[in-house]
Amino acid sequence: MPPITITQISNSFGYGLKRDYVSWDEISSNAKLAAIASEDQAFPDHGGFDWDAIEHSLKPKKKGKKTKIPLGGGASTITQQVAKNVFLWQGGGITRYIRKVPEMYFTKMIEWIWGKKRILEVYLNTIEMGPGIFGIEAAAQQYFGKSAKKLSRAEAAMIIACLPNPKRFTVKPMSGRVGWRYPQIMREMNNIQDDEDIIALIK
Repeated sequence: MPPITITQISNSFGYGLKRDYVSWDEISSNAKLAAIASEDQAFPDHGGFDWDAIEHSLKPKKKGKKTKIPLGGGASTITQQVAKNVFLWQGGGITRYIRKVPEMYFTKMIEWIWGKKRILEVYLNTIEMGPGIFGIEAAAQQYFGKSAKKLSRAEAAMIIACLPNPKRFTVKPMSGRVGWRYPQIMREMNNIQDDEDIIALIK
């Protein structure tokens, strides 16, 4: 695991820093399933980029016509998020476009070198899950007073529901967004839990 990331450093000044990296076997399969269900259901199958989701996000939206948005809200895969969170930086504006080329490079490299389990493990250990709270272990301890290995399906879904804006979409006290979203994530977990590729990945 990286000793510290740029995002963690930038957050430590305003919110402090709570994190506790844990191994793959110390993370509940519920947390792994919730992350895939919410953020990247094609994760076991793609090579780092979900081209269908990217194409969907680029299509012009017709006025007055509702379009189906992926549950995670965008086209960024778990692998892309790891590349950005671990090797690069957060932020929008012009820096977002500057980041795109190295993000593509790191996305492909970690797919080739790490493999899916390692990528998901790093993702769940480094993603921000509350103001100054990084990783599933720190989140589990902060919100439910237990280890990440013991998270229930509902608890895992609540934590993942704070993404992509964990400072605004708080788990405790539960924001309206988390309260609305985590049941959706649980339904998606039920929908994908029998997929053979997902079963093989999260065990």
